[in-house]
Amino acid sequence: MNEEQVNEKEKKSVQIKKVNGWKVAFLILSGFLLGSFLFVYSRVNQEREELTNISMQTTPSTSEPVLNIRSNKEQINRLVAFYLDELQANSDQKFTFVLKNEALLSGQIDVLGLPLTFYLYFDPYVMDNGNIQLKAKSLSLGALGLPLNQVLNMLSRNKQIPEWIEVVPKEETIVLRLDQFELANGMYLRGEKINLVDDVIQVSLYLPKTSEPSTEKESK
Repeated sequence: MNEEQVNEKEKKSVQIKKVNGWKVAFLILSGFLLGSFLFVYSRVNQEREELTNISMQTTPSTSEPVLNIRSNKEQINRLVAFYLDELQANSDQKFTFVLKNEALLSGQIDVLGLPLTFYLYFDPYVMDNGNIQLKAKSLSLGALGLPLNQVLNMLSRNKQIPEWIEVVPKEETIVLRLDQFELANGMYLRGEKINLVDDVIQVSLYLPKTSEPSTEKESK
């Protein structure tokens, strides 16, 4: 074998080594990219599953409040004033309701054809069902000494009073039926705490009540 043949073989082996080196490098790079893609894909899918599980676990129940609201007398007074303005916009007879260290309802009622201004004071209580009861405690009606239940009876006949406000003259109370007062989207409120002296008023906001399937459907 002459020198030229030896040199030619060496060149071929060098070329083969270069080609094999590029192939190995290409395969390593491809494997790295493929492995990275699979790792990222698996992590993305895992995150989606975790977020789905978290979303399912945190879906609020209609039996539990979605929001607890703590307010005070000033905020409630502004809210009530706005509500009464809307309610009595087209009426000549006006009522006001203000929270101080006690609840005060004032307005005019007709007694023997005469319009008299009354001031009716209440102590508010949160009932077990989340409604709010206003227990009448005293009445100021000019020089007349009308009994509380008589004035409440006059109020109960007022057509402006919404259905969710129940006047009970015999018990000398007014009940704010929050269980009948639904917001536009079906959500509703429950009273939690009323302490006018410490200026603490707490209510809870609930999602719309879902209708339970009937017994007939369950049996099928």
